[in-house]
Amino acid sequence: MKIIFMGTPEFAVPSLEMLLKHHEVVAVVTQPDKPKGRGKKLMFSPVKEKALQAGIEVLQPEKVKEKEFIEILKNYHADLIAVTAFGQILPEEILNMPKYGCINVHGSLLPKYRGAAPLQWAVINGEKETGVTTMYMAKGMDTGDMLLKEKIEVSSQDTYGSIHDKLCVIGAELLLKTIEGLEKGTLQRIPQQEEQATYASMLTKESGHIDWSKKCDEIICLIHGLDPVPTAYTIYEGEVLKVWQAEKIQQPTGKIGEITAITKKGFVVTAGDGSILVTEVQAKGKKRMGTDAYLRGHHVEIGTILQ
Repeated sequence: MKIIFMGTPEFAVPSLEMLLKHHEVVAVVTQPDKPKGRGKKLMFSPVKEKALQAGIEVLQPEKVKEKEFIEILKNYHADLIAVTAFGQILPEEILNMPKYGCINVHGSLLPKYRGAAPLQWAVINGEKETGVTTMYMAKGMDTGDMLLKEKIEVSSQDTYGSIHDKLCVIGAELLLKTIEGLEKGTLQRIPQQEEQATYASMLTKESGHIDWSKKCDEIICLIHGLDPVPTAYTIYEGEVLKVWQAEKIQQPTGKIGEITAITKKGFVVTAGDGSILVTEVQAKGKKRMGTDAYLRGHHVEIGTILQ
């Protein structure tokens, strides 16, 4: 099958790799290069890097709805457009272009967690399971008819990073299975139930600011759901202190956000319904480290209130 692939981040790379093994990828569409780092050097997206390695033509439109870009896509005469974490809404003219339509790999069990950050929010909200859904793309945000799903369990130790690494591979396999089903005509379109839909909004750096008045489990889920990006943090003596690992240990003994004890593993902070032992942190300009190592180089006083 002749396929145009649309994707941008690392999550989309296994999907592209799978298509390259089993189908004819005639073009790859990804987001424009973006400046990163102190030098503001333009960086390729992970999908662009993989496409160039494979010798596939790469298109990077500022807006996919532009007429000129749509005409370029038509010239490929693709049978299907496969989309994994692309980052732009496709207009109807593109959605209706290929014979088999536009198929999306979405990192949630739709209709839950439509939107930009489904993997993170599933962990932040303490879900016990998550997964991947393949679907026909429609005008709305992740509202199209579903095709196939695959579930995985979310453990208490899972982070956004670990879930990401599992689901990007599962998503690639599910995409291939979906395309095979479309070719054979064996798949059933399953409409989404709107009353069950939830939205996974975009996360910002501020999303990681820990509110110590919340329950311990909520705080720990936030820490896991933002690992490795954008990262949970607190404010210690006016500076951002990133928090990578923590565990619930006991009932609260002080004011909300107060450091009440220092242990061999870290420091204890009072939360809404208990106390949290912070075991891995990262100070500004430093590498992430065990809190025990951080304490050897920093004097942390009991009674300090984290903001």
